[in-house]
Amino acid sequence: MTDEIRQFVQWVKDSNNIVFFGGAGVSTESGIPDFRSVDGLYHQEYDYPPETILSHSFYMGNTAEFYRFYKNKMLYLDAKPNAAHKKLAELEAAGKLKAVITQNIDGLHQAAGSKKVLELHGSVHRNYCQKCGKFFDAKYILNSKGTPKCDVCDGEIKPDVVLYEEGLDDETMRQAIYYISQADILIIGGTSLAVYPAAGLIDYYCGNKLVLINKSTTPLDRRADLKIEGNIGEIFSQIEL
Repeated sequence: MTDEIRQFVQWVKDSNNIVFFGGAGVSTESGIPDFRSVDGLYHQEYDYPPETILSHSFYMGNTAEFYRFYKNKMLYLDAKPNAAHKKLAELEAAGKLKAVITQNIDGLHQAAGSKKVLELHGSVHRNYCQKCGKFFDAKYILNSKGTPKCDVCDGEIKPDVVLYEEGLDDETMRQAIYYISQADILIIGGTSLAVYPAAGLIDYYCGNKLVLINKSTTPLDRRADLKIEGNIGEIFSQIEL
């Protein structure tokens, strides 16, 4: 165990007011690709760049092409929670972790047992008919042909995920700001801290135990009180409750 990990484990042991803020790197160990990693979606060839396809305007004007990409590249319904997801759920159950704030849309935190999960960018597991509002799960979307249609009114179904050009949910942001501003320890993991407004949430942290866990550098490394490089699942596995 390195000195940095030893310090991290001790901080976690001593605190009952921890908040975790995570990005795509939390789920890569579950087999879900990171958009900005070397092997991620941004480095794979497609008809359009992912940023374009995953935009509100593209969805509205090229719905069928949006869904062709979305079903192939965004739905990993067989993915399972990894060690990081599981340890975060354990920390919450032990009364130490107050909230998970995630940029991910895969639902793996809930699958691991976490209860207080603030999904900044929505979830692939929630899909609604734009005409009548009927709910559909991700499996229905994956198994549909072309653009998913409602089995009641034949309206188009839209996933409850935040696309480029769309704003984040105000209530989710309000809660995220509240939990971060009240936290003793803020752990940030698996995120490039390059996507705003989500990355701006770090500004609301008032404490002196900002932990940054990542495989690579971020624009906000200098803000961290403790920086650990490595696989987040391996690092979290060293926490004993």
